[in-house]
Amino acid sequence: MNRAKETGVETLPLNTILAGDCIEQMNSLPEASVDLVFADPPYNLQLRGDLHRPDNSKVDAVDDHWDQFSSFKAYDDFTREWLNAARRILKPNGAIWVIGSYHNVFRMGAELQNQGFWILNDVVWRKSNPMPNFRGKRLTNAHETLIWASKEEASKYTFNYEALKALNEGVQMRSDWVLPICTGHERLKDDAGDKAHPTQKPESLLHRVLLGTTNPGDVVLDPFFGTGTTGAVAKMLGRDFIGIEREEEYRKVAKRRIDAIRKFDREALQVSQSKRAEPRVAFGTLVERGLLRPGEELFSFNGRHKAKVRADGTLVGSDVKGSIHQVGAHYESAPSCNGWTYWTFKRDGQLVPIDLLRQQIRAEMKGN
Repeated sequence: MNRAKETGVETLPLNTILAGDCIEQMNSLPEASVDLVFADPPYNLQLRGDLHRPDNSKVDAVDDHWDQFSSFKAYDDFTREWLNAARRILKPNGAIWVIGSYHNVFRMGAELQNQGFWILNDVVWRKSNPMPNFRGKRLTNAHETLIWASKEEASKYTFNYEALKALNEGVQMRSDWVLPICTGHERLKDDAGDKAHPTQKPESLLHRVLLGTTNPGDVVLDPFFGTGTTGAVAKMLGRDFIGIEREEEYRKVAKRRIDAIRKFDREALQVSQSKRAEPRVAFGTLVERGLLRPGEELFSFNGRHKAKVRADGTLVGSDVKGSIHQVGAHYESAPSCNGWTYWTFKRDGQLVPIDLLRQQIRAEMKGN
């Protein structure tokens, strides 16, 4: 599944899981070569002893050696180093997502700002099926926090607003995401039948992140790759990935998982876009192309007003002349008007929105 990408004279190892320390591996990659970093670093949970359920069974909590740090200073030093390495490899218009719990996310947020990243949003991932607080001494910890930041304040980062809105049934996507934790068939198991990774993230979370803030063909790097959720979703969505993972067992599970993933076809990867991203078409183009003729009458969508098309692409009414937008605004006594949705023309006795003619021309432009 390996594919190399040339960046100047250096080669970027795409769709590969790199073994070893994430800081060393990131520092070995070409500068300004990655579009997005998604990082799920150790949380430094500071667990003290085993955790048991009310029936005295032991909870499979995060007590692995990779989550152990001797002090907050040691964790802060580690955070500073890997964020610095991540910043170096991000393109000027690149962005980063980090995810954490109350143990570490505030420390990461401060360091992001210290290094010059520009925070765009913090997102609360509210777990619809959180693990209970078995000791009964605190609130059930039912969420984690993600921070989305661009490399610089002026970075032209990717944000597929319309795609996320479509994903959310036509409603603007909010910064509180209700998604389940990994359970059932999605939870990966090792050869002994145990959880392959204690903090495996759900694919739904990465789907939302990558759909909203990357485009097909972008390079996504995950410095704490684990069992490869980022790589699996990136492959499905037609993005390239680079994973870094020092634990051999996790790399094996991730490779098997990603090898079994089928990439979506090209048509399925297309997402909703803002109308501002569409090719610009002037109303006069419709007249030049003969789709509307000078002297032809246009009618307001509410049927109350009409105006004639002029040869230069303006309209003239009984007491006004100007663009499709200006004449519409005049008739409605409004400060502005979208003439494309305001005006219609008659064909075979039916009123047809002029915007259909604009879409026809746009389709031809895209086909060229």
